[in-house]
Amino acid sequence: MHSTRPTLIVGSVAFDTLHIGGKCHEKVLGGSATYASIAAAHFGPVQLVGVVGRDFPDSATRLLRDRGVDLAGLEIADGDTFHWEGRYSEDLSSRETLRTDLNVFANFKPKIPGAFRAAPFVMLGNIDPTLQIDVLEQIDRPRFVLADTMNLWIDIRHAELIALCKRVDLLVLNDEEARQLSGQGNLVRAARALLAAGPKTVIIKKGEHGALLFQGDDVFSLPALPLGGVADPTGAGDTFAGALIGYLARSNDLSTTNLRKAVVYGSVLASFCVEGVSTERLTSATPHEVNDRFEHFRRLTAF
Repeated sequence: MHSTRPTLIVGSVAFDTLHIGGKCHEKVLGGSATYASIAAAHFGPVQLVGVVGRDFPDSATRLLRDRGVDLAGLEIADGDTFHWEGRYSEDLSSRETLRTDLNVFANFKPKIPGAFRAAPFVMLGNIDPTLQIDVLEQIDRPRFVLADTMNLWIDIRHAELIALCKRVDLLVLNDEEARQLSGQGNLVRAARALLAAGPKTVIIKKGEHGALLFQGDDVFSLPALPLGGVADPTGAGDTFAGALIGYLARSNDLSTTNLRKAVVYGSVLASFCVEGVSTERLTSATPHEVNDRFEHFRRLTAF
């Protein structure tokens, strides 16, 4: 059942060229807002704000619309769509950026359509923190704001990121970024320092080692689902965050217990994401498969 509470997602819509295991997947669909929107749309309606170039194909627009993503906030600018190219190591544990063509994304200034401004659940994908703050200025009193970030912004926009922390409910980042932003080597101390900066909740993603949720003195640790094969790790973190906030919007319950369930649903959708190249497996996963995998997590963590 889709709720009437939409999730607003702001971030990048891109093409990725991926070199994985000797194969090259050229200009497949990517971007933080793309992965997050498809994941959140498993739970309810999504409003996407991003920018693409004139080269963005109708097939990609259709794919998003067919999932229930409202594209009234997707700007089409003169020029080419943001393009990232990377090569993964043989075991897929690390990647090397070969090129980044920002193209139309270089001048992205998110414009939130009037119809989107009342969205109660908001995800700020990992764009420049000054833009994330600007998005919040355009929205009417959201009930819940999730912000994602990355090491580049921690390096060059540290003060702005700390200012943003005071205005969000949930900060999501990986273990390396948590250490970098907090200045703490230990993840528990890093999380405490980040909570002191303002967000009510901090989630630290640990890739194939799962995720940690910190809220006050409460800590929740979830392992990653042991998978027999990973095809493409791109977008797993954005998928995790999108599914998490999409589930919260559908359930409309921000209790600690429900946040834990949201972390599990985030991990479930991320586990589908990595099983296919680009968004293939994320779009093909059925509600039945999602629920099955949720139960798998329940069994995995019960004792």
